Amino acid sequence: MPTPNSWRALLNAELAPRFALLCLGIWLNAADTLVTVTIMPSVAREIGGYQYFGWSIAAFLLGSILAGACAGKLSIRLGLRNATALAGLLYALGCAMGALAPDFLTFVAGRLVQGLGAGAIVSLCYVAISAMFPESLWPRVYGAIAGVWGAATLLGPLCGGLFAQAGFWRGAFWLFVAQGVIFVGAVLVMVPAAPKAPAGGRIPGRQLALLVVGVSLIAAAGVVPGHLTAGLCALFGVAALAALLLVNGRAEDRLLPRAAGDLTTATGLGLMVIFFCEAATMGFSVYGPAFIQALHGASPLLSGYVIGAIAAGWTGFSFAVAGLKPKHEGLAIRLGAAIIAVGVAWGAVEMVRGGLWGVVASMFTLGAGFGICWAFLAKRVIGGAPEGEQALATAAVPTTQL
Repeated sequence: MPTPNSWRALLNAELAPRFALLCLGIWLNAADTLVTVTIMPSVAREIGGYQYFGWSIAAFLLGSILAGACAGKLSIRLGLRNATALAGLLYALGCAMGALAPDFLTFVAGRLVQGLGAGAIVSLCYVAISAMFPESLWPRVYGAIAGVWGAATLLGPLCGGLFAQAGFWRGAFWLFVAQGVIFVGAVLVMVPAAPKAPAGGRIPGRQLALLVVGVSLIAAAGVVPGHLTAGLCALFGVAALAALLLVNGRAEDRLLPRAAGDLTTATGLGLMVIFFCEAATMGFSVYGPAFIQALHGASPLLSGYVIGAIAAGWTGFSFAVAGLKPKHEGLAIRLGAAIIAVGVAWGAVEMVRGGLWGVVASMFTLGAGFGICWAFLAKRVIGGAPEGEQALATAAVPTTQL
């Protein structure tokens, strides 16, 4: 008989279909992102827009963050099944817009819609973990999610490269349209119906407005010309997000859990740790391939796989610590955060002065730190929220990560 927190317990007849559905939802976001990055030169050659590459990325991230922040509220109002199916339809629509785009402006609009769907799917998958799996299995489920990201890191560039080489980049988007439709059908069949919440709560308009302003300004900082303009955009964007936390903590109808800005709580402190760990490492994920190509003479594919060492370390160590006893979880969080700091410092040196294998080792170390602490950090964030706000706290984890 399998123990309550074993892999066999996760793969029993009741939980295995839910587990597969969850992995498909994460795959849609992870693989789509990597495939799209690979085919972007082919997109620009056909419909133009080389100078607006950054806007396609910014539009997708903007949509992902906005939808991810609203996903917890959406699951409460519509129920998990209806909210997830709606997100899947939105994602498929965005992919279809990309596949049919006659110009780059339409393509960017499609990426925005795609981001809305993908961000909601990921956040709702996190909500599904706490709603559909026993707490003893959460670390193993989070480890499996890391495994999906690892697989996407390996297969995404390969898939995109094959479509680009065949001169049929639109086919990559049609492939994800089909997967999105399959996901929606599976959600309607596998996810149990839940009663909708009463429609008494109001839409948190002020929080949404501050979120839109903050995320838009930060996204614009990456594409506007001039260092001063970019710096001001980033500064005002961070200020808007800080105001969001302040307003959210005092509001009756909240977008995030009330404790999101309270560092004396496990939820607020955990979200802050997630934010700063991701902020410290985001430069490697976004600009690492370009630096590796310029400084180490690597090909685009090789540079992508070098940065993929982050996913390899994350995946391997997530599986390694998934069965850790609860009394050791705090130690895992502290150890993982310390290893992340070492990986960041080591990577900064190796990227400029070291060799390619040194970069690989530092990126693997960085990922290992996340793998050791991530599942237990997310568990503390969710577990520290009041009963009525656990869906909001769960959705806040991937949103903060983005």
